[in-house]
Amino acid sequence: MPKKQKAVVLLSGGLDSTTCLAMAKNLGFDLYALSFNYGQRHVSELAAAQRAARDFGARDHLILDLGLDKIGGSALTDQMEVPKASREKSDDIPITYVPARNTIFLSYALAKAETLGSSDIFIGVNAIDYSGYPDCRPEYIAAFEKMANLATKAGVQGRTIVKIRTPLLHMTKARIIQKGIELGVDFSKTHSCYDPSDDGLACGECDSCALRKQGFAEAGVADPTRYGHG
Repeated sequence: MPKKQKAVVLLSGGLDSTTCLAMAKNLGFDLYALSFNYGQRHVSELAAAQRAARDFGARDHLILDLGLDKIGGSALTDQMEVPKASREKSDDIPITYVPARNTIFLSYALAKAETLGSSDIFIGVNAIDYSGYPDCRPEYIAAFEKMANLATKAGVQGRTIVKIRTPLLHMTKARIIQKGIELGVDFSKTHSCYDPSDDGLACGECDSCALRKQGFAEAGVADPTRYGHG
C-alpha cells in the first residue's frame, strides 16, 4: 500500500477550516493540523479545532502560542468593539482584520511542512465571502506560494515544491456548508463567532455570524449554531 502524502492544514475550528480539513482527508492526505492561540477574544474556537482534528483523524494537532494581542490593531486582539453586521457598513477593510495574520500563520505552516517533507499546505481562505481581508485574495496566495519556494531549503534544493491549497477559494458559504455535510462535518461542533459570550455562545450579530447564518439559509440546511442572542 503506497504511503500517504502529508499535508499541513491550518485549522481554526471554524466552518471553513473544518471543511477544508475534511476535504484534505477526502483527497487522501495524512493530516497534520496547526492552530494558534494568538490572543484572540474568540479563543473558544481552539476547542472546536481540537474536536475537528480528533474527528477527522489528524496524525498530529499542534497548537502554538503567539502574542498577536501584544501587537493589537484588530478588534479580535485589542480593546475595540467588535462591529455588528446590522450596523452601517463601509468599503474599508474591517477592524476585525488581524494585521499580517495569514502571512504569520502560513509561515509557521511552511516551517512545519518543511520539517515533515510535505509539499502541501491547506488553508480555508475564501475570495467570495472573505469580508474584505487582503490576505484572503487569490493574488496573495499566489504571491506567498512563490515566496515559499524561494525561501526554504527544501524549495531551493528542489526536494519539494510547496503548494498552497485553497479548495474553498471560489466557493460560496452555502456550497462550503453543502460540501462539509457531504464529507461528514458536524457543524454544531464548529465555532465562527468573533464575539462569543463567556460560555461560548455565538453573538449572532457579528460579520462572521451573519455570513454563517446566510450560508445555512442559502444551503437550505438548519443552522445548528448555539446563539446567545441575535
